[in-house]
Order: sequence, then C-alpha cells, then structure tokens
Amino acid sequence: MAEAESSPEKKTVNIRMTETFLEDVDATWEEHGFNSRSEFIRSVLRDALKHPEFNRADLKAMLTSEAEIREGRTHSSDEVKAEYGLDGATRDSDE
Repeated sequence: MAEAESSPEKKTVNIRMTETFLEDVDATWEEHGFNSRSEFIRSVLRDALKHPEFNRADLKAMLTSEAEIREGRTHSSDEVKAEYGLDGATRDSDE
C-alpha cells in the first residue's frame, strides 16, 4: 500500500491591519464561502502571485463597469462605433 502524501508544512505569518480592514476581510471570506480567514488570505495571495499583471486599476475598471451595467448605463455597439467614428471601414492596421 502506497503512503499518502502529507501536505507541506505551514508556517505562521503575522500581519497588521486596521480593525475596519479586518472587518472587510472577515465579511468577504464568509460571503465567498471560505472556511476560514486564513484560507481566504492564502487564496488571495496565491492569485496575486499567479496573476501579477492584474492590478488595482484593472479591478477598479471592472467594478466601475459592473456598477454601470447594474445601473443600466450601457451603450450598444452601434453607439460606441458612432461615438468613435468606427463605421466598419478597414483601418490601416487591419490591412
């Protein structure tokens, strides 16, 4: 019978944050179904390491877009084309 692989040893890391920020963290991990605060923080850090190109500006842009969609502030593709003068003609870079 093969031995079961043991999980890597974990080290404890202490971090400091404001009470308000900790409250936000706690609300978020519970909201997203994580089993613990530590599990959530490990997941967030893992994502940050795997996707370093994803930054705060990207997150803000996505959140702004989501808010605009929920508030009904959207534009059709025809409106966007008209606003930017894109009438479907071939651009120099497409040739």
